[in-house]
Amino acid sequence: MPTTQIEQQLTILLRRVQRIHLVTSTGEVALDRSAYGIMCRLVDEGGQRLGSLAQAFGLDPSTITRQVQALEQAGWVERRADPADRRAVLLEMTDEGREVLVTTRRRRREWLRVVLSEWPAEDLEQFGRLLEQFNLSIDKTVQECETPEP
Repeated sequence: MPTTQIEQQLTILLRRVQRIHLVTSTGEVALDRSAYGIMCRLVDEGGQRLGSLAQAFGLDPSTITRQVQALEQAGWVERRADPADRRAVLLEMTDEGREVLVTTRRRRREWLRVVLSEWPAEDLEQFGRLLEQFNLSIDKTVQECETPEP
C-alpha cells in the first residue's frame, strides 16, 4: 500500500533530516533546528508577530517566545513596531542574523547538491514539485482540522 511506504520513508526522512542538520550546522555559527526554522520564515516571509510564528510552527506561544529570545540575545532577530498596528510588535531579522542564515543555507544547499548530484534534472524537478505539493496538502489538512465547524 502506498501510504505504508510513504509513512516508512517519512520516518526515515525525519531521522535523516536530523543528520543533515548536524552535518551542515558546523562552522563559525551553529544554529539549532528551531532557530533555523524561525530565521528562514522571517527571511522568506518577512516580519512576523510572535503569535503568527507560534501558529506557523504549531507551538505554544511560551515555547516560541523562548526560542525567539535566544535569537534576540544572539543579535539575529529584533522587535520592531508593526507599521499596520503600532501597538503590536513584529520580529525582524537583523543584518547579522540574515548573514548567518545566508551562510548556513549556502552550506546546506551545497551539501544537498552533492547528495543529489547523480539525479537526473527531471527527477530533481519532480521531487521538488512533489515535496511542495505534499507540504501544501499538510497545510491544507491542518488548517481544516483547526477550523471550527459553524
